[in-house]
Amino acid sequence: MPASKYLISLSFSFLSLLVCAQGFSSLQQRKLTNALTAISNLYVDSIDDKKMVETAIEAMLKELDPHSSYIPKTEVERVNEPLEGSFEGVGIQFQLLEDTLLVVQTISGCPAEKVGVLPGDRIIYINDELIAGTIAGVKPQSSDIMKRLRGKKGTEVIVKILRAGKKELLTFKIIRDKIPIYSVDASYMIGKDIGYIKINNFGATTVEEFQKSFTALQKLGMKHLILSLQGNGGGYLTAAHGLELCRIGIEQLLLVAVLLVKDWFSVSFHWLMAQCSA
Repeated sequence: MPASKYLISLSFSFLSLLVCAQGFSSLQQRKLTNALTAISNLYVDSIDDKKMVETAIEAMLKELDPHSSYIPKTEVERVNEPLEGSFEGVGIQFQLLEDTLLVVQTISGCPAEKVGVLPGDRIIYINDELIAGTIAGVKPQSSDIMKRLRGKKGTEVIVKILRAGKKELLTFKIIRDKIPIYSVDASYMIGKDIGYIKINNFGATTVEEFQKSFTALQKLGMKHLILSLQGNGGGYLTAAHGLELCRIGIEQLLLVAVLLVKDWFSVSFHWLMAQCSA
């Protein structure tokens, strides 16, 4: 699989790279290395070194900001899947903030959007099972939540949602369906010579979809373009960069849009590491 197919992820070697980074003083690097050595050699019982290192990575990233998070190897494929093709589920992208499932966006035209689920909603129950908070000392995992939300086309899942401004939980019955993933979900003319394109994520087909939509609008007389990234949940770095490269030969049309992509991407890169779909 080419490099463009991989979502940026953190590997087991992240810890070694991190302690050797230029921003860490040699004293702090030695302190961390000595701590790992002491635990390994002196602790009274056997230890799970992989679990300890991954826990350390998670703790370090937690200190940065609420959005930076570590994706274990077992979850990378699940995170990549929505950007690669289709799957059967309810059609949401979500993120676990602390111990609560936050809906980042609903996939256009899919079951969750049709019944009224909105970005910003927090899912508290799935099929009457509490998934918010720490249960029996264990926080919910993205993989467990996806297993509950995904399922065969035509099957039913009931979710109870906490929505800002509502005192009571809202109940939604969602019928699972096949979820196609398109990057461009709107493309039309809004004036005599002004086109509009909306991109909802940066996936494997984003550049191809954008070029197709752009060409179609040009044939309709487009001379100016509004490129909307509102609600864009992130995606592949190469796709975002590829979109910038589309300006070759049409720079006057895309100059403002390209600058918007750059500004957005510099602010929102951390979202690329923490998105899941169901």
